[in-house]
Amino acid sequence: MKQARTAQTGRGRHIQSKKGFGQGVVPPAAMATATYPPPPPYYRLYKDYAQDPESAPEPPPPIEGTYTCFGGTYTTDDVLPSLEEQGVRQLYPKGPNIDFKKELRSLNRELQLHLLELADVLVERPSQYARRVEEISLIFKNVHHLLNSLRPHQARATLIHILELQIQRRKQAVEDIKRRREEVQRLLKESLGTLDGH
Repeated sequence: MKQARTAQTGRGRHIQSKKGFGQGVVPPAAMATATYPPPPPYYRLYKDYAQDPESAPEPPPPIEGTYTCFGGTYTTDDVLPSLEEQGVRQLYPKGPNIDFKKELRSLNRELQLHLLELADVLVERPSQYARRVEEISLIFKNVHHLLNSLRPHQARATLIHILELQIQRRKQAVEDIKRRREEVQRLLKESLGTLDGH
């Protein structure tokens, strides 16, 4: 605990530097877990970049797999974990053919019922509210997971909508060019007719 606290202050960095981490350099473990980590020491590798850009090292390769950031472990695999993997009981049917609209409506009705029951419990039996709160939290987690399952479909629909707008704008631009061309041709004919009349 003392080590994590000293990593967040300037004095702590100075004390750690005396132990062999280098002047002003904090060990990577402290940087990953500190609430307000100091700047990484890699900026020192670019001190001569203005005079000699070739002196800077090549950028690191993209991270693949798991990595640690501010004390939390994350992964680059964009996969939605199941409720079972998160230790949460699933309230809607399993399988690939899920009627999202039906299940969301069902969970919404169940949520409204549990909120009314929670209000009754708070009035009549205040000491038993914890169980109702846990049930409401479970419903919210299921709703949130269902909505997250729709994110790929939402992304595709958004992309299709953007492409359709682009096509529509380009068609309008083509029609505008055709109209301008016809106006120019009409003006040219009128100008040639005027010149021939003189």
